[in-house]
Amino acid sequence: MAKKRLYRSESDRMIAGICGGIAEVYDFDPTLIRLVTIVLIFSGLSPLLYLLAWIIIPSESEIG
Repeated sequence: MAKKRLYRSESDRMIAGICGGIAEVYDFDPTLIRLVTIVLIFSGLSPLLYLLAWIIIPSESEIG
């Protein structure tokens, strides 16, 4: 079984592709991941985490 790797999706993205990449790795609906992220951002919990993830997580084309 191939190990799935976290990356920023280039095919399923709204802003940076982070939610699309998480959804692909963990086999969730990307819309659900986006809704949870929006709730966390507006609660003040994750804006910095989202920006850090944008910087740290490689894009799909970078991992080949």
